[in-house]
Amino acid sequence: MTDFTFYDETNAPEASKPLLAKSKAAFGRVPGLHAVMAGSPSLLEAYQRVHELFVNSSFDKDELTVVWQTINVENGCEYCVPAHTGIAMSMGVDEAISNALRNETPLPTPRLEALRDFTLLLIRNRGFVDDASVQAFLDAGFTQQNILDVILGYSQKVMSNYTNHLAKTPVDKPFQKLAWTRADKAA
Repeated sequence: MTDFTFYDETNAPEASKPLLAKSKAAFGRVPGLHAVMAGSPSLLEAYQRVHELFVNSSFDKDELTVVWQTINVENGCEYCVPAHTGIAMSMGVDEAISNALRNETPLPTPRLEALRDFTLLLIRNRGFVDDASVQAFLDAGFTQQNILDVILGYSQKVMSNYTNHLAKTPVDKPFQKLAWTRADKAA
């Protein structure tokens, strides 16, 4: 087993130090994910930038949450699901949306369900989504830009989910009360 180093501003590679300072300024602390990613300044910088781009994409707060959490749950990321539950709370996302995503139960609106369905198709089929499914997504009121923005969100989550899987990143203290384990794994 490889033990990954969790860096801070004192022991991080020089190029990661300003990135960790940016994380601390944004979150009031260095999240565990960022502490691990600091081992690769390029990864941490890419993650921070893709996060900013996705937050400013064509999606509203509910839709951002649906894309993030659909991917986190599908990938079984026990670090990201609690973290994004807390983030959703801070963004004012309805708790019913977060609960449905965490529990893999129906979302409150057909539009959000269409977004989850499309995101899952994209993940499970590695981007090979058939024309009928793309059209169903568009018919639900989404656009080609939304399709591309799902890919952007997935790009962000690949970086975080895979890092957390490999590093076995413990859930940050503020999110421990929101711990999550996939239902089929917990049984």
